Amino acid sequence: MTNAITIRPVLTKADRKAFVDLPFRLYRDNPNWVPPLKDEAMGLITPGKNPFFEHAVAQLFLAERNGKVVGRISASIDHMWTPMPADKGGGADSGNWGYLDAEDKGVADLLIVAAEDWLRSKGVKRSIGPISMSIWEEPGLLIKGHDHPPTVMMGYDDARYEAWVESWGYEKVKDLHTWELDITKPFPPLVQRIVAASEKNPRIHVRKVNKKKFNEEAAVILSILNDAWSDNWGYVPFTESEIAFAGKKMKPIIFNDLVMVAEYDGEPVAFMMSWPDLNEMQADLNGELFPFGFVKLLWRLNGGFTGKPKVRTIRVPLMGVVKKLQSSRMASQLAFQMIEYIRRAAVANYGGTRGELGWVLEDNQGMNSIAETIDSHINKTYRIYEKAI
Repeated sequence: MTNAITIRPVLTKADRKAFVDLPFRLYRDNPNWVPPLKDEAMGLITPGKNPFFEHAVAQLFLAERNGKVVGRISASIDHMWTPMPADKGGGADSGNWGYLDAEDKGVADLLIVAAEDWLRSKGVKRSIGPISMSIWEEPGLLIKGHDHPPTVMMGYDDARYEAWVESWGYEKVKDLHTWELDITKPFPPLVQRIVAASEKNPRIHVRKVNKKKFNEEAAVILSILNDAWSDNWGYVPFTESEIAFAGKKMKPIIFNDLVMVAEYDGEPVAFMMSWPDLNEMQADLNGELFPFGFVKLLWRLNGGFTGKPKVRTIRVPLMGVVKKLQSSRMASQLAFQMIEYIRRAAVANYGGTRGELGWVLEDNQGMNSIAETIDSHINKTYRIYEKAI
């Protein structure tokens, strides 16, 4: 029997299923890996389902040994990523790889060669990864924080991968951090004073969103997000199709008192979005919604008959203040008031004890400063690499 490794492109639905199924075998004995919902994972890599493919091209690869799938990787070119300046992560000659999983380094070595060859055939000269496959999905390789599970929409990687990637000549281009804090404790006195001052300012109004007006509220938040994040490294704006796609996925975990919009003189100028950690609710489903997983998840999302789930962790994936206010004291006032209001709701209404902010770019001084001021600490670091090919 030969131990030769074969790398082949993913071409069929059965191939995509094998691509999705591989991590379930590789991580089955790792208590810190959270199985994704398989139907959702399939949708993310399927053209016609994920609107990412409306502005991107991609090729998935499988590695096989003796007929058994032992590795996977993706290679992609996002035509909304490439127009960005090189110092923001883009460039006309840039492409991405992601979804790396492999039994051993020999398998991984051949997979990255296949991904780079595909990128090179498309004119790519600068390979950036891992990005699986949109910056809004699971960017970066986990290099710190393997000792506890990720929150919803954050990735998990074998600790061996860092050395493997660096052995291929890839160098760090950007670190993304998540910040952890105990939300049962009041914030430091300085933050409390800032919140109190903000509450006395008649020009400031911080409100909950109204889920019954989901589309209108989403438009408000997206407008702030596009302005607030437009200068960030790696920022790719959402298309209309992606907004609808993301909205459908996120709507079940949107709760009015966990998403805030701040208005100044009646104008929406900041927002903060937080979610109950869906990973806590689906960790024991092993990726399967049927026959009973859907009922369990729905029951947990609805908190039984209460309408609100009970979870340990509340994640803050997105937060933003419009650019014209970002260098002002007003920005921190708005941020701390929204954070405090969500902290109170998370503890009182959802049983939350732990918060996680992020991901946050390592050089986002404003957000990192806010995280430090509320006594949080970095609990996970995801690294994005690049290499000339």
